[in-house]
Amino acid sequence: MSAPQETPNKLRTFVAYVEDKPGVLNRISSLFRRRNYNIVSLNVGRTHEEGVSRMTFQVEADADMALRIEANLYKLVNVLSVSDLTEMPRVVRDLALIKVNATPKERAEVLQLVDIFRARAVDVSTSTLTVEITGDQGKIQAMVDSLRPFGILEMVQTGTVAMARGPAGPAVRVAHKALAESAPEAAE
Repeated sequence: MSAPQETPNKLRTFVAYVEDKPGVLNRISSLFRRRNYNIVSLNVGRTHEEGVSRMTFQVEADADMALRIEANLYKLVNVLSVSDLTEMPRVVRDLALIKVNATPKERAEVLQLVDIFRARAVDVSTSTLTVEITGDQGKIQAMVDSLRPFGILEMVQTGTVAMARGPAGPAVRVAHKALAESAPEAAE
């Protein structure tokens, strides 16, 4: 009898709507630490709904682990809704700022690369150029690889943000309704 095949881990993208209160991020990251789940990317920001924040995080997980992650998140008091966007049509973006050596002789060549990648120069000094690029990880990595010969001095990258494509996604309205029911003063 052959052993059951394990589903391979893949990068899964989750979105959680949470109450915008101190300590929520700590509780969620502690849950991941206790369960030994590694967060590959994390982004937290406000939504258009007062009192509700949106967390987007990416975790390497198989299908079973993804279900456990979602179930564990729902056990946390401040979590209003959770969606696994991995299998949905979605828009996924990161933002990176890359500071590169760019002498006056090299600046035109660097700016040409910036244009090719539909990035933009956001700061110029006598010897450096800072580039802002938005896109998926592949696009950002390709830009980094193209700029590496000039000498990358510094780089910073945001966590991933993701949103389901099309009209799907009443999650924030559901989340806001849940928040209103649990704390009427926060919804006003």
